[in-house]
Amino acid sequence: MTKTRGELSGYRVLLTGATGGVGRVLAERLGQGGAELVLLGRGAEALEELAVRLGARAIVGDLTDGEFVAGVRDRVLDSWGEAPDVLVNNAGAFELAPFAETELSAFERVLTVNLRAPFQLARAWLPDMLARGSGHIVNIGSVAGRKAFPGNAAYSASKYGLRGLHEVLVEELRGTGVKITWIEPSAVDTPLWDRFDPDRRTDLPARAEMLAPGAVAEAVYFAIAQPEAVCVEEIVIRANPAAGRR
Repeated sequence: MTKTRGELSGYRVLLTGATGGVGRVLAERLGQGGAELVLLGRGAEALEELAVRLGARAIVGDLTDGEFVAGVRDRVLDSWGEAPDVLVNNAGAFELAPFAETELSAFERVLTVNLRAPFQLARAWLPDMLARGSGHIVNIGSVAGRKAFPGNAAYSASKYGLRGLHEVLVEELRGTGVKITWIEPSAVDTPLWDRFDPDRRTDLPARAEMLAPGAVAEAVYFAIAQPEAVCVEEIVIRANPAAGRR
């Protein structure tokens, strides 16, 4: 099918973390563009509400559950009968603690959600995409995957790892027809920050200095909506606090 820039009608998009701060806005933006969506998330009620509103399919589950992740392929095939056109690895887990106070369980949880699950999902669909000669994998990274910050042992390890995985795929997928995109925002104002109360701390950016979730959504939309002959391998987004949010 011929797909024109700025129009996502005909695109089948599998989106993880669909009820999070970025995920919900991104799902709405992709839906506005005409994409057909399968949405993954943990919160059943919020996910079902979003799916009904967007005419999407909801798959409720936790990405720390390897069996659930392994079963996503069959559930998506039940809906579409084939691999998605686009996989967006958006779901994220965040921990903030000094290295010496980071519990192994927390470290493993963050790596599972931020690194293992994107690998597992991409691995599930990549053979189909390669055989078809088309497809697009979008990974949501972080500035913490390029620059080290105190207290980010688990999160940085996961995002540095995901960026390494992305860069391998850039090399492996070149010339195959399958696209790969890395979206790298600075801090984004989402509920992940709620328990850390950044406005009351001097070691964290204030919420007013963070990106709005819509900035990430627009970057993802831009990358997906490019013509088939164009692959956007990386988009780096940084907040511009002096300009305020728009």
